[in-house]
Amino acid sequence: MTEWDMGKTGTTATVPGETASKWLRRWDAQQERYVADREERFAVLCDVVEAALVDVAEPVVLDLGCGPGSLAGRLHERIPAAKIIGIDADPLLLGLARGNYGDDITWVNADLNSPTWRQNVPATIHAAVSTTALHWLPVERLAELYRTLGGLMGPGGVFVDGDHMGVGTDPVSALAKTVGERRAARAGVLANEEWKPWWAALKADPALAEQVEAHEAWATEVSATRAADASTHSGTNALTVGEHSAMLTDAGFSSVAPVWQVGDDHVLVAVR
Repeated sequence: MTEWDMGKTGTTATVPGETASKWLRRWDAQQERYVADREERFAVLCDVVEAALVDVAEPVVLDLGCGPGSLAGRLHERIPAAKIIGIDADPLLLGLARGNYGDDITWVNADLNSPTWRQNVPATIHAAVSTTALHWLPVERLAELYRTLGGLMGPGGVFVDGDHMGVGTDPVSALAKTVGERRAARAGVLANEEWKPWWAALKADPALAEQVEAHEAWATEVSATRAADASTHSGTNALTVGEHSAMLTDAGFSSVAPVWQVGDDHVLVAVR
């Protein structure tokens, strides 16, 4: 057992490469239904991390709530010298990540909703990223996560989050949501597979029986502790960009601002 295996919440069974790649392609298309400019968002996230770490010889980057590894994989391609650590609580999604992207990226099965995830990372990191993941954390847990990140980074470290975030006032927030919806219509992604059908099809794939069993065991545990089905993906803390910025400032980050936006879809950057 390596140091990266300690503190796991469950086991992660690797999915065979061809099967993982098939489901990753379908995952990416499904996610674009909700984030029409997803690839551009990824590129911006990678731009920020690459520029911030240009003088760091062996950077360590966390991908928080990495799912099946879409962002972690793109970061590895962009910054091959970096140690990329993808963290997620779902053993099935991590199995897809490992099967598709391999072990050049470190995959950690840990729950960001519990402070024990900190046991799985080095004492010092240089960057942390997330995309369409942290909105499900309760506000107090997210604040704790931000404080932990602030403590793990030295000056110049960056946190970069891509997600849907309100812009503050109700009239403008409604308009921002409309802008996002119309952008999705123009991009032609509204006919893409939705979240729940993707999960239903995945669970019905006989090639994934072992991984689905592990996922269901994890989901049952989550349901017992949070009174929620782990694959409904319905939770949101509904924080605005301003509220995220204030929490990050309180966590010790010296400069916080969005660097990219389409409607209510943002890339928010915090510099330690």
